[in-house]
Amino acid sequence: MAVLLCKLGRFSYRRKWLVAGLWAAVLILAGVSASRAPAPPPDDFSVPGTEVQQAYDLLDERFPSLDADGATARIVFRTHEGKMTDATPRRAVEETLGKLSKAPQVGQVTDPYTAKSVSRDGSTAYAQVSYEVPAAEVSDSARNTLLETVEDARTPGLTVEASGNAVAGSKEAGHSSEAIGLAVAAVVLVITFGALLAAGLPLLTALLGVAVGVCTITALADPLGLSGTTSALATMLGLAVGIDYALFVVSRYRDELVRSRTREEAAGLAVGTAGSAVLFAGLTVIIALCGLGVVGIPVLTKMGLAAAGTVVLAVLIALTLVPALLAMAGKRIGPARVRRRRLRPRAWAPAREDGADGQRAARPGLGVRWARLVTRRPLAVLLLGVAGLATLAVPAARLELGLPGDGSKAESTTQRRAYDLLADGFGPGFNGPLLTVVQSRDGGDARAAAQRVATRIGDLDGVATVTPPRMNDAEDTAVLNVVPTGGPDSEQTAELVHALREPGLAQDSGARILVSGTTAMNIDVSQKLSDALVPYLTLVVGLAFLLLIAVFRSLLVPLKAALGFLLSIVAALGAVVAVFQWGWLAPLLGVAEPGPVMSVMPIFMIGVVFGLAMDYEVFLVTRIREGYVRGLSPREAVLSGFEHSARAITAAALIMISVFAGFVGSDEQMIKTIGFGLAIAVVLDAFVVRMTLVPAVLALLGHRAWRLPRWLDRITPNLDVEGEKLQEQESQGEARPSPYGGPVRSDDAERPTPVNGAREPVTTPPATDGSAATPPGAGRHI
Repeated sequence: MAVLLCKLGRFSYRRKWLVAGLWAAVLILAGVSASRAPAPPPDDFSVPGTEVQQAYDLLDERFPSLDADGATARIVFRTHEGKMTDATPRRAVEETLGKLSKAPQVGQVTDPYTAKSVSRDGSTAYAQVSYEVPAAEVSDSARNTLLETVEDARTPGLTVEASGNAVAGSKEAGHSSEAIGLAVAAVVLVITFGALLAAGLPLLTALLGVAVGVCTITALADPLGLSGTTSALATMLGLAVGIDYALFVVSRYRDELVRSRTREEAAGLAVGTAGSAVLFAGLTVIIALCGLGVVGIPVLTKMGLAAAGTVVLAVLIALTLVPALLAMAGKRIGPARVRRRRLRPRAWAPAREDGADGQRAARPGLGVRWARLVTRRPLAVLLLGVAGLATLAVPAARLELGLPGDGSKAESTTQRRAYDLLADGFGPGFNGPLLTVVQSRDGGDARAAAQRVATRIGDLDGVATVTPPRMNDAEDTAVLNVVPTGGPDSEQTAELVHALREPGLAQDSGARILVSGTTAMNIDVSQKLSDALVPYLTLVVGLAFLLLIAVFRSLLVPLKAALGFLLSIVAALGAVVAVFQWGWLAPLLGVAEPGPVMSVMPIFMIGVVFGLAMDYEVFLVTRIREGYVRGLSPREAVLSGFEHSARAITAAALIMISVFAGFVGSDEQMIKTIGFGLAIAVVLDAFVVRMTLVPAVLALLGHRAWRLPRWLDRITPNLDVEGEKLQEQESQGEARPSPYGGPVRSDDAERPTPVNGAREPVTTPPATDGSAATPPGAGRHI
């Protein structure tokens, strides 16, 4: 694999204008397609195979007049003095509804006095506005007319608010939070590379990949049913992995320049080595995202596939466009800077004589010093880290799932204020009615059966009101609204749903009863996700485990990676519960109303975080194994791996954290929750699990970490992630110092001078801790 990718990197470097032109053509094609595409549809939380979905499907079939796809708005009026039936507020309501009836795209407006939608105390009333188009097709002029009419109707004595999907489409302009995330990423890149051009290259390629991905999603949104949320999540993940993948390739390129490589050689070796890690890290992310399809929830499957598409683009750009841009940059992107000071030589690198006054060696960075600290007391560090993550994970045991609604919006929004007015005037259950569908059995009298069901439901605990049955044209199906006494997210309402679904109620009434509504949807979605969790984890972790066995040629290292992921994801879920469900730090993070966590959030978070966790695992551990197979002891290999990758991994983690944290400022509760969850998960996985627990475990395992049974070694494919076969090819040329211990050809172009005259490391240094200088299997090709 390394040889093939090395050839690809050198080809892209030589044919830089061709490669750049092809990517420019792809961007233009995607942009033109997106500009001609219709607006994306709204989120569709259909859950095939559940009772609530059966109810919705039956309603579409038997009640075509109930246009579930049409946009609606609910205008809520509340008087501060007297009652809504008084002359002054009644006149204001009629004037407001008269204006709305003439508004663009409005099909029908109900009169609250005719429809009897006035509260018992007379303080509150509401009117229903139905549009002729779906919510996604409501024009800006129609939405602005609605909001302006509501604003004009407000007086000191009358409060007017609006809710519904026709209002929900309005979004505040600007993406300041995302821009802040990108600004932080740019600062981190500048600090990492110490040069503006080298720092700007990963940002440029990541933005290109996201632009192509989002334009493609927009172009395919209508035929594939991809919502705007899908694009937001794809943008979030595409930016993060796009910057990181390019960062690792550019970092390796600059490291190779230090080792007296020509720029073309450095680009080829960077793609062959770091590019291999990018490829397999990207595969783990793609496996995790595509695996969301086993859950059986279409919106989750679409989000996963769209995000996986942006990851594919990020990998392809890192392997092709990045070396092409490095060729265009030429000498403006130079070798990595090496800080040096007078000190004792490192155990895994030979001393360099630099004059008669003594020896000088590269100054160990913070990553190496941290690795030394961890490997000196590995057991204590391991126990402390696991205990800390376990403590943070405690709130996850109280996780409650739900669907976002107007009650979770900020109090400054008109939707939230309308929600509160309806709850005060008509009861908390009014915002979460249970739509109940009744069918007669064996061709019996459907109207009589529906009436019996309504009577039985009215006698149940937790029921506030039951509307009279409404029959369809064929008189074989009825619908009735059951208003609970509790709120949509209350345990009392959930118990009522279970009571309505009891087989005894349907048998006694001689009818088939199907319950839908927000609370019923929450229950069914939660059950669906719970049933799919074990198959999903088995598929995703199992496939990634097999892939990592081939990458690391070990059983214990992939097992450690999987267990570390479980620790980080449960701890991250605990933090999500503490903030979004319990309300800890809620004002600081802009959480308007703590409540149940979005139903699809945990399993989507598991998929994404697993992929990202494997990113850091592959990037870090491949460098550690690279040192081990070249003769270093286990502890020396850990230090060598941290020397070469700690700085880049730290920068990559900070970039991901800043990008994800930028989405915490989103107005969408789902995007805010996922942004926070992914950000905290990256903090825990990168800095606690990968940078702390991984070196501790590898130090404790020693040589056992890299053992593979012989029978498994024979059937495991040779992926050559560390570039051993590149060493073989170089050793066939004339003798010249090589970073892999072998000679390289002497007929290449002029090579850059090493920074400070740095000498290349030897292949097999002497061991300093009593271990074997050449561990078993170190000479094998991998």
